[in-house]
Amino acid sequence: MPRERERAEEFAALWQALDQLTDPEIPVVTLQEMGILRDVRRGADGRVEVVITPTYSGCPAMDQIAGDVAATLRDHGVDGHVVTQLAPAWTTDWMTPESREKLRAYGIAPPHGGGAAGAAVIQFASTSAAKDRPAVHCPQCGSANTTETSHFGSTACKALYRCLDCLEPFDHFKNI
Repeated sequence: MPRERERAEEFAALWQALDQLTDPEIPVVTLQEMGILRDVRRGADGRVEVVITPTYSGCPAMDQIAGDVAATLRDHGVDGHVVTQLAPAWTTDWMTPESREKLRAYGIAPPHGGGAAGAAVIQFASTSAAKDRPAVHCPQCGSANTTETSHFGSTACKALYRCLDCLEPFDHFKNI
C-alpha cells in the first residue's frame, strides 16, 4: 500500500531524515522499508504529524520507534508529534523487496510475498499439515526442508523454525 499521501515538498528534508531510521528490533532494515512510516502532514493544530503504523498490535518496539521519530523531529527543529495509526492495519505487503532481502541476509526468513492483500487471515495456531502451507526457506542454506518449532519466535511477529538439512534454527517473519 502506498503512503497515505504523496510526499509534500515542504517535508522533503524531513522525509530524508526519517527514511534513515532503522527498526530497533531488526537494525538492518529501515522503518520506511518495513512500511511503518506512513505519512508526514500538517495536523489540525498546524503542527507536523508523523504517522506510524505498528507491524503488530503488541509490538514492544513502538515506544522506541516513536521516540526515535520524535528525536528526529527535534534534531531538525520541527515542532511536531508522532501519531500511531492502527487502521488500515499494517500488512507484510507494505514491506519493500529490499527489506525482504535484508531480512534473509540477516538470518530471518522473510514473509511470503504478496499474501496479505484481499482476504488476509492471521493464524495463531496451525490448522493444517505443514504440506498445505508454503515452504519457509532456510535463510542460511536456502533449503525448503524446514519445520516450525514454535509459532512465536524472538518476537510475537516471528515464528521459530529449524532447518532439517543444516540444522540451524531461525526466525520467520510471519505473513500478516
